[in-house]
Amino acid sequence: MHLLNFPLRPTRRTGTEPVRVCFVIDRLSRAGTETQLLALIHHLDRSRVSPTLCLLNGSDRESRSLLPDDCPTVDLNLQKLTSLKSISAAARLVSFWRRNRIEVVQTYFNDSTYFAVPFARLCGIRQVIRVRNNLGYWLTRRHRTLGRLVGRLTTQTLTNSEDACQALLEAEGLQPNRVIVIENGVDLDRFRNLQPANTVAPTVRVGAVANLRPVKNIDAFVRVAATVCRNDPRVRFEVAGEGAQRVALETLIQQHGLCDRFNLRGSVADVPRFLSSVDIAVLPSHSESMSNALLEYMAARRAIVATDVGANAKVVRNGVDGLIVAAGDEIAIADAIQRFLSEPALALSCAASARERAETYYSRAAMVRRFEDFYASLFNETARGGSAGSL
Repeated sequence: MHLLNFPLRPTRRTGTEPVRVCFVIDRLSRAGTETQLLALIHHLDRSRVSPTLCLLNGSDRESRSLLPDDCPTVDLNLQKLTSLKSISAAARLVSFWRRNRIEVVQTYFNDSTYFAVPFARLCGIRQVIRVRNNLGYWLTRRHRTLGRLVGRLTTQTLTNSEDACQALLEAEGLQPNRVIVIENGVDLDRFRNLQPANTVAPTVRVGAVANLRPVKNIDAFVRVAATVCRNDPRVRFEVAGEGAQRVALETLIQQHGLCDRFNLRGSVADVPRFLSSVDIAVLPSHSESMSNALLEYMAARRAIVATDVGANAKVVRNGVDGLIVAAGDEIAIADAIQRFLSEPALALSCAASARERAETYYSRAAMVRRFEDFYASLFNETARGGSAGSL
């Protein structure tokens, strides 16, 4: 207690000053959640929200390279929550919060949530927010128990789809007004000058943006490629992303005789450039909440094939903005790709409609405004003696 010197003393708000938010995340990478967070930090109106960033362990090269230069940051260098270093890390975190007069703590991923939420509560932080942008497909019994406990310590839980919201309500028994949906957004300007896809070209490229993890179902994408390539010699397949499955996928590609037709590109920093070389973009995942890759496909004006998981079928209307197929149905994925190959007019119309839909509903500017309004609502409700509700 002496070391951490809590609680922090809440500051009196004037009603015109920006809300001071500290985002806490394990580390930074080019994956979806981290990319969305960095975009949020960069685009927040500083007259409304003053952001800071805490990394639990951001000492690796990729994480360091992605550190934002437009907000105060701290790296706790904490590799294991149960180590003795957690005491000094907690002291550094509390000092960081005090120095920046933090009013809202917003956590991402398990370790950061388990670590920061209890300390934020002990320190008297006024609003403690947890973000969980998935359907909980990976949760063990231990994580479910810890999730229920930490869910009760938070002021609000944020998620990015109605499916994820429902999964949280069912798993943790939270009151509906304790879970708020704020949908993702995409930076449309980054994709504005891309040329339309061409499914009648001498070479047609089918691509995916995905980490190489089982939930992304890239092994099925390889088997789909084998089927499509047998029927159409023009087609090449590519994946932008890295992960633990790389060796297994390379073996699978070799087994199907696709070494010259299926390329694992690794981590790609410039997603618009990658998608500019793709004519058909595929999301074969077993589980999603609201996919960042799907929004990027739409912004890039690509012909889209996606599995019916999470918000996919809401975001992309089947037959209008793309083709939606049953999750796990490799034949249906292959048939959808081949339909775009044989019906180029459909590919072009779906791609154009997808871009228009992204502009109307899923711009990054709209997403940032939703977050800014949410933070303001926390203190508007507090001033009236209530608790924050749904946006």
